[in-house]
Amino acid sequence: MTQGAGQGPERTETLRDFRVPPYAQAPAHSAQVPPPPPPVEMPPPAQPHPPVAVHPMEAYPADIHPGNAFADEEPPEGYTPTARDLPVINRGDTVQVRVEIDPAPAPLPDGLGPLFVVGDVHGYLDELLAALREQGLIDVDGNWAAGNARLWFLGDFTDRGPDGIGVIDLVMRLSAEAAAAGGYCKALMGNHELLLIGAKRFGDTPVNSGAGTATFQAAWLLNGGQKADMDRLQDVHLQWMSRLDAIEEEDGHLLMHSDTTAYLEYGDSIEAVNDTVHALLTRNDADECWDLFRKFTKRFAFRDESGPQAARELLSAYGGRRVVHGHSPIPYLLGEVGTEDGEEDCRPVVEGPHVYADGLAIAMDGGVTMAGKLLVVQLPLHD
Repeated sequence: MTQGAGQGPERTETLRDFRVPPYAQAPAHSAQVPPPPPPVEMPPPAQPHPPVAVHPMEAYPADIHPGNAFADEEPPEGYTPTARDLPVINRGDTVQVRVEIDPAPAPLPDGLGPLFVVGDVHGYLDELLAALREQGLIDVDGNWAAGNARLWFLGDFTDRGPDGIGVIDLVMRLSAEAAAAGGYCKALMGNHELLLIGAKRFGDTPVNSGAGTATFQAAWLLNGGQKADMDRLQDVHLQWMSRLDAIEEEDGHLLMHSDTTAYLEYGDSIEAVNDTVHALLTRNDADECWDLFRKFTKRFAFRDESGPQAARELLSAYGGRRVVHGHSPIPYLLGEVGTEDGEEDCRPVVEGPHVYADGLAIAMDGGVTMAGKLLVVQLPLHD
């Protein structure tokens, strides 16, 4: 989902997007979206700036948690931390698994190398570089070092963290370097890509939210939008994000950003979904883009009793044996959210992905924005 950025060099509070607004609470197996409630007036930001209309979301206490991007040094100018408003849900229907390579993996297609996936990055460039090095995908200088390996990013490159544009620049560069080495580095569309595109294209243009006035600019600010990212955003970044696919299948893994069945509303095949999303962004209609963003913000389709059936619906339509997604942080699914001060011994313990929904879904968002872990893992998992 999605929440605020500072308008100047001082740090200002930011709300998190992990709570679920009413429009994202539709049953996993249903394609109908209930109308959202009337808009809620948000509290004024720390610094004075012209008021903007906000998307209807509930206000939460702004207990700032700095994340784990900065140890003993000050954050960069324009960086806005995220507030901790994550409720604890103690659940017993998810399983945290150690990341192990299948001892007898299937033959790789077309001579390509092993498959890796990356969870939500949200601007944490240093953590991403460290995780890619640990897996041997890049060298000490940050260059592609994995030959014909395949690397998929599951979306959400910006917002909340200190260097979203730096993350996009890295992924774009690695894509070229991997292709030259016989492998590839690809990325999927996340809801925060849609949000950043909308904020840049439409700004404060009112959109039809179904419950009053909303704007992309207000929603971007409320969901961790960083002034430094917007200042550095260039046409090449917008073009790259606009061309990202929404869903793909690799080696029996159905890759997507959001744990939602809303993809089914955009096509009955992978190609149809991706073509529809690209067409919507090309038409440049604010209301259509808002509706796409809103639906890609839904979550928890695979979490409850109906989760396995929801996963089967997607797998039946698009192929694959397991859904692999980001978007909903693993600490949220497990009810391990850490403390506001981010002390090392109180941080969420995330060792690897989570397999749940009768083994049909793999969650990949390790919760880096809440002092969790940025996950880069090799598929298939042996669990």
